[in-house]
Amino acid sequence: MCLIITILFLVMGIQNLINGYYNMAALQIVIALGFGFMLWRNIQITRCERTGNCGGCTLPNWLTKWFHKRDGHSDS
Repeated sequence: MCLIITILFLVMGIQNLINGYYNMAALQIVIALGFGFMLWRNIQITRCERTGNCGGCTLPNWLTKWFHKRDGHSDS
């Protein structure tokens, strides 16, 4: 899903750059880069979990704490 959205927004951003809509193009390219970052992070974490060698193959801890999974438990 991230790959499809990344490609879609990247293509739309390039088209808007060509047509001269620079603000919309910048927004779409930033969105594409965000989804590309999430895709790259998921690939790195999956590779790390499969090989068991997690030394340096994932992102720094200060960055991954922003994107960690919640455990799904609620206090209610």
